[in-house]
Amino acid sequence: MGGLFSIMFFKAADSLTEQIAQHLANKIITGKLKSRERIQELKIAHELDVSRGSVREALLLLQRRHLIDILPRRGAMVSDLTEHKIRCLYAMVENLYTMLAVELAGKWKELHQLKPFEVYLERLKNLAREGNVEEFVKCSFVVIDLANNIVKNPYLAQILNNLQPAIHRTYHLALSRREEELEQSLNFFNQILIAIMQRDLTRIEQLVREYAHSNRDLILAIMSDEHCAPEVTPA
Repeated sequence: MGGLFSIMFFKAADSLTEQIAQHLANKIITGKLKSRERIQELKIAHELDVSRGSVREALLLLQRRHLIDILPRRGAMVSDLTEHKIRCLYAMVENLYTMLAVELAGKWKELHQLKPFEVYLERLKNLAREGNVEEFVKCSFVVIDLANNIVKNPYLAQILNNLQPAIHRTYHLALSRREEELEQSLNFFNQILIAIMQRDLTRIEQLVREYAHSNRDLILAIMSDEHCAPEVTPA
C-alpha cells in the first residue's frame, strides 16, 4: 500500500486530517522539525500522497494546537519556543492541572475508579527504569485522559486537548535532555495520586505548583544552555 499509510501506522478511527496533523506533530515534538522551520504544503502532500487541501486543514489544526504559526504570504512554520511562551504555557499548566486534579479528588466515589491510575503508574515505573522517554511521555498523557474520563468537564478536556501537543513538546525536550527527570516526574505522579485518594486539596495545589514550576525552570535552563553553547568549528 503506497502513500501516507506506507509511512506510518495510524488509528483507523482518526480522520485523514487528524492523521496528517499527528504525523507532523510527532516531527515537531521530537525535534525533527525545528523552531521556525518552514512547512511546505506541496512537499508534505507529495511525501504523504494526500491532497494539499488535506494538508492545509491539518496545518490549521496544528495552529490551533500551538505547534505552528501561519503567517500571511509566508505560509506555515514551526512555532518558536521563547521564554515568554514557556512561562505562559506553564502558567496554564499549573492552573489547568490543578483544576483537573481537584475535580478528580471531588468526583471519584469508589476506589476501584482509581485502579487504572495505579496500573499506569506501574507502567510509568517500568518505563522510567528502562529509560524509555518516548513511551514515558505518551503514558503520562494517558493519565490525563483517565482523569478527564472521571471529571467529565468537556470545556476543561477540550482546552487540555488543544494544549497537550505544546506541553508534550516541552516535556519531551526536558526528559530527552535530562533523563534523571524521569524519576522526578514519576515521584510527582505517585504523590499526586496519594493526595487525590486522600482528597487533600491543599497538597494537590502544592504538588502541581511545584511540578509546573520545576518543569518550566528546567526547560528555560535547557534553552538558555543551548542558546549560549559555542559553535563547534570543524577541524
